[in-house]
Amino acid sequence: MSEIVLSVTGMTCGGCVNSVQKVLSAVPGVQSVEVTLTPGRARVVVDDARVDRATLVQAVVDAGFGVDG
Repeated sequence: MSEIVLSVTGMTCGGCVNSVQKVLSAVPGVQSVEVTLTPGRARVVVDDARVDRATLVQAVVDAGFGVDG
């Protein structure tokens, strides 16, 4: 297991936080997700053998948000 931290852009409210949490939680291999509005950050604990950073970034982008870095 490892932790991946994403700087999420475009979140403006609690509903956005819930949306990002939901899409990341649905990715196979994700063990836990903690999303905060300020700062816009998602801490994701993943199974390294099943998911990588690029997959998480794509899930966030597909949900209509952005990722810095």
